[in-house]
Amino acid sequence: MEQEQQTEQLSEKSREYLEYLANVRHVSKQTLRAYSNDLTHFSAYCAARGIAAEQASLHDVQHFMTELARDDLAPSSVNRTLSSIRGFFRFLARFNYRADDPSTSLRNVKQPKTLPSFLWEPEMAEFAELPSRAAKLWAERDTALILAMYSAGVRVSELVSLFLKNCAPDFTSARVIGKGDKEREVYFSDEAREAIFMYLPLRAEKLIKASPPTDALFISLRGKPLSVPGVRWIIAQYSQQFAVQTGLGKNIHPHSLRHSFATHLVNAGCDVRVIQELLGHVSISTTARYAHVNVEHLKDVYEKSHPHA
Repeated sequence: MEQEQQTEQLSEKSREYLEYLANVRHVSKQTLRAYSNDLTHFSAYCAARGIAAEQASLHDVQHFMTELARDDLAPSSVNRTLSSIRGFFRFLARFNYRADDPSTSLRNVKQPKTLPSFLWEPEMAEFAELPSRAAKLWAERDTALILAMYSAGVRVSELVSLFLKNCAPDFTSARVIGKGDKEREVYFSDEAREAIFMYLPLRAEKLIKASPPTDALFISLRGKPLSVPGVRWIIAQYSQQFAVQTGLGKNIHPHSLRHSFATHLVNAGCDVRVIQELLGHVSISTTARYAHVNVEHLKDVYEKSHPHA
């Protein structure tokens, strides 16, 4: 119902653009939802000024972005909204719905550079042991889930879309569908494989009563495929416990396991191009940021340890 109400608030060309993203660009559901929210907000703003979103001028867009900043929206959120608007106007110009693109001269809001949340190798090992120690949720599944995400470096959306038919019989590797429907091969560590094999018989038991049965690798206690929110909730439970036990104050989420995977490969001397391929990144610059993580760690150690730092 909420999605339908949002669609009604969108301008005609905004709806057409979202259909283009879904059917031609094949963006993920999460990305589509974010673009829909941004364009709904922009369409409502334009409607209040008596125009459709596709008729907005540079001044209209600038004023809209100024209002977002005044609402204390995080710079990252402002920039994401701007990205949605840029994509919308590129679409309009490409298909000759308007002659100009009023968003080309707009610049992103400056935001502080932050390193991705990740765990160092000893911390990752401790985090992976939490399910068996916690005696809550589903220890065998959660251990396999954590180690699979970490050793393969997959996104949470890729994990929940992973089916048994996509996995090698010995679970040394699997084929996943990433952003833009691009397929790539990922690999599981020996530790992850062992955890998966311990989990599979219990998974089979859950599926006996499940209707209809699923081929999804990771399932809920009711035998249903895990969802993205479901995986996030599971990781959040262990993240809270990890914070209490270690006192590190790290906010661990599913993407942290992917960040940890990349960071550890960089520290081991793995070529950034190889890591780019394993992560499924389109741009090498996205992968290159992990090279800075080790530098920042060395600076931190230096400042804490050197007597004159």
